[in-house]
Amino acid sequence: MSIHICISFSIFFNPNLSFCGIIYNERVYPDTFRKGLLLMKIIKRTVALLMTTVLGTLALFSCNEKQEQAAAGELKVTFFDVGKADAILLQSENANVVIDCGEKGDGKKIGKLLEESDCDTIDYLIITHFDKDHVGGAAKLIRSFNVKNVLTPNYDGTVDEYDKYLGALAEKSITPIKLTEDISFTLDAIDYTVYAPKKSFYGDNDENDFSLVTKVVHNKNTLLFTGDAMEQRLDEIMDIGTCTLLKVPYHGRKLDNISDFLNAVKPKCAVVCTSSSEFSGKVQDALKKSNATTYATCFNGDITAVSNGSNITITTEKGNSL
Repeated sequence: MSIHICISFSIFFNPNLSFCGIIYNERVYPDTFRKGLLLMKIIKRTVALLMTTVLGTLALFSCNEKQEQAAAGELKVTFFDVGKADAILLQSENANVVIDCGEKGDGKKIGKLLEESDCDTIDYLIITHFDKDHVGGAAKLIRSFNVKNVLTPNYDGTVDEYDKYLGALAEKSITPIKLTEDISFTLDAIDYTVYAPKKSFYGDNDENDFSLVTKVVHNKNTLLFTGDAMEQRLDEIMDIGTCTLLKVPYHGRKLDNISDFLNAVKPKCAVVCTSSSEFSGKVQDALKKSNATTYATCFNGDITAVSNGSNITITTEKGNSL
């Protein structure tokens, strides 16, 4: 918040004193002149009091904003550069959430950052859907860490990586929660809502539209993670609300309604987890038109977004925004 106050006074002794365009001369109108001086003293005191009040109010706003940020804590989101795949780690003071695990072998990269952070627990592992570039590293994480909760869509996968994921669950006696309706939870005063797909069938060989969509609200910031949502799924979440940061759906591939979706959610910044060959030029144009500051793992390497509850700061391993 910024407050602009402009106060201007012009006093001319030449030897006349001017008030509101009327000229008074001390020798001709001595009583009026004395009253004028008294009025000026009153004005000066009033201005001083006003400025003291304004400065105190500004200090109060600043203090309140700092207190809000301190209460909100910090949320760190790492988008790993794992090619055309999603692997995302969200870390707050006492909690860790993983959204997708990339392909086979990519779980090691997520695990390394957790270990460097002295973390042995994953509070929620969210598998948006069971394509190999989302579930591939799940088995490694499940076997290596204390995974408290696993959230998935309610269907069965067909790839080998899915079978390995099931085997790891069995070894650790973990029963996943297969979502048929939306679920919400709070970690470190950060609110998470995971939106379940609204259909049980989207078409033959079309698993992408089963993607779980996760909205994370950290005080004034909203982060939206969309998995591989395609046209039908985007239509389902078109009214999800605006966001500060968007994880662009489907690795930045062309989607017929991506412009409509961007207009609906109005992201201030966007991250694409993709390879350069998958990142559609039309999607890049749509992102530029939306005025979202955009980063892509294929150009920027690992991308880190840190929310303090009021702002989001993004750093990259290399390069600048698109």
